Amino acid sequence: MDADFPDPFVLAADGRYYAYATTDTAQNLQLARSDDLVHWKMLDDPLPKLPVWSSGDTWAPEVRKTSAGYVLYYTAHDGEIKRPDGAGSQCVTRAVGSDPEGPFIDDSQKPLVCQADLGGSIDATTFTDRDGTAWLIWKNDGNCCGLPTRFFMQKLSTDGLKLTGPVTDLGVVNDESWEGALIEAPTLIERDGTYYLFYSANGYDTAFYAVGYATSSKVTGPYVDAPENPILRAFDEVDGTQARGPGHQSIVEDADGDLWMTYHAWDDDSIGYGNFGKRSVWIDPLTIKGGKATVSGPNDDPQPVP
Repeated sequence: MDADFPDPFVLAADGRYYAYATTDTAQNLQLARSDDLVHWKMLDDPLPKLPVWSSGDTWAPEVRKTSAGYVLYYTAHDGEIKRPDGAGSQCVTRAVGSDPEGPFIDDSQKPLVCQADLGGSIDATTFTDRDGTAWLIWKNDGNCCGLPTRFFMQKLSTDGLKLTGPVTDLGVVNDESWEGALIEAPTLIERDGTYYLFYSANGYDTAFYAVGYATSSKVTGPYVDAPENPILRAFDEVDGTQARGPGHQSIVEDADGDLWMTYHAWDDDSIGYGNFGKRSVWIDPLTIKGGKATVSGPNDDPQPVP
């Protein structure tokens, strides 16, 4: 998708694919639809109105179907909840719609989760285990204020609108050199009894943004970083692609059961908005075999249609 469409999440629903993305300033969130993961049509803003407590800065949407309908989880700004540096916080909230295209309605009076003392909470994702238990996973926004960044999870209610039970720290922190000052954008899947927690790290507006993963035999961790991290990177021309700084991944399964990783990346000659860059959407095959995850990308070459 050749547009500025950052933090992409792809939902498979009713025989179609829906891609959601961070605000483009003209809309609260972006939405596109496809029948084949290749050809996309841009649609209207799926979140036309913000909750009463938020002033905007809407990021990183993800959608799952529950008994309440389609629930949209996203990040938004709350100016009244102060983080350690005194500024307002980015927080996780939710909205509900009857259709993947929306409109989604957020009737909340406060955020779903907002760890102000840890810098705020962003980049929510969901995971449903084999026993039907649904979880919300997110990152504390500690890099706003010189704090470590970690991933947390908590059970969701059946309708997906409330959090229940204790909060669990998944044991992953930005302590590797390739991760820089932060980790973010968690994505969790399970294969053959192993849980794979994918995530992005380093500055999103640099060529050093990249994707790694950690594994655990328990959904609540602790998770251990893969020694081969990062598994998706494109630092410079040596990597043989026009993409730079690939990340903020999501994972979608096609009709044949194959896994695909979608993510955004800059073009090599325009990294960062200060250089008039855009974060376009890429998609590459994800393979899990022998307890290891590999991504066949970034790849500029033509590929078979999913």
